[in-house]
Parts: sequence; structure tokens; C-alpha cells
Amino acid sequence: MNRPEINSMTRARPIILVTAFEPFGASPVNPTMAILRALREMPCAFGSRAYVTLPVVTGVDAGSAWAAIAALLDEIAPDAVVALGESAIADRLCFERIAVNLRDARIADNAGVQLIDATVIDNAPAAYFATLPLREMLAASETVGVPAQFSLSAGAFLCNELMFRLLDRDEPRVSGFIHVPQLPEQASHRGGPSMDAVRCTRGVHAAIEILAARLATGVLA
Repeated sequence: MNRPEINSMTRARPIILVTAFEPFGASPVNPTMAILRALREMPCAFGSRAYVTLPVVTGVDAGSAWAAIAALLDEIAPDAVVALGESAIADRLCFERIAVNLRDARIADNAGVQLIDATVIDNAPAAYFATLPLREMLAASETVGVPAQFSLSAGAFLCNELMFRLLDRDEPRVSGFIHVPQLPEQASHRGGPSMDAVRCTRGVHAAIEILAARLATGVLA
């Protein structure tokens, strides 16, 4: 399992866990990994951050994304989780509002599994709303010159699954998902919109900083 990196030796509260995904779908890169690398070098005004890259593997068994993150949730007890994923059709940061109890993949995951019409969690609700302060986070991104929008669908692949599983837990009570555009080098091969990692990181960092400020002041307690 990939080990998280904590950017404060004191693990000052609030701790925000930020996740990325490994490359998938025949692409050699994933913009979320580049964003995490850049975020590690950036200061945080409140608390500390933990960063981890997850495997693109569905389910809960050993080697899955959920097996990796569930262990970290118990180990470091973050106050919030901000999960990042790649979108080949987005031209701006997409703050996801809803995760649905559905796994219906158009491609296989990195373990070769392609689920169709499957639930994420049996007998769980049909959907969950993100518990991040999305409007404030979106505004923070736009304030630093990075376009952003709300999205009502995180899809039905692993991004949605991870978001749903996070929201199904009692702790942390604050979590959600941000889709970021593909990188220009990816778009040059497969077409579609893109955004460079530096600009994406600026928006994500601003969004996480406002989240940390709200947690630190007790607004989201």
C-alpha cells in the first residue's frame, strides 16, 4: 500500500487527507498525481495535510482503492477528505455534489474488472450529497483565476465509488470529490479539453485552504 505523506511533524488539526489516482485507461499519466506532488510543496495556513495515491481498482478487497484509504482513515483520523480524479471531458475544476450507489463502468479497472449495473454498497441509500463546503471552495478556486463549476454526477466508475464509500462512513463527516481536467499532453493524443497541472493545483490548493479555515474555526464541526 502507498504510504501517506504528512506535511506537518505535529499532525496539527485539522488534518485533511487529499487523494489521487494512479494512471488508468491506457494513459501513462494522471493529472491528480502531478497535483499531489505540487501540493506537497505548498504551505497550509491551518492544520496539516496528508497525501496518498490510490490504485484504480474497484471493490474492497486487498489491493483496491478502498482497502488502501480505509486503513488510512483509521490510522490518521483525518478531519476531512478531498478526493481528486481525472476527467477527459472537463475544461475546469468540477466540484461533485452527488455520489450514487451504482458501479457501471465503460472500461475495466487496472485489475481488469468491469462492473455493469452493480451497487457500490448493498442496502445503502441511492445517493449521498457531498459534505464539503462546495460553494466556498468553488469560489476560492475562481478567486485565484482557476475556472470551476458544480457537477451533479461523479459518473459511475471508481471516482463515484470512492466518493460514495467515503460519504457512507460516519467519520470523517466532511468529504467529497473534485474532478480535474486531463493534462495538455493527454489531450494532444486523445482530444478534448485540458488544463496544465500548475493551474489545476492553484485552484485545488485554494479550495483546500478555505476548507481548512472552516474546519479550524469550527464552522464545519
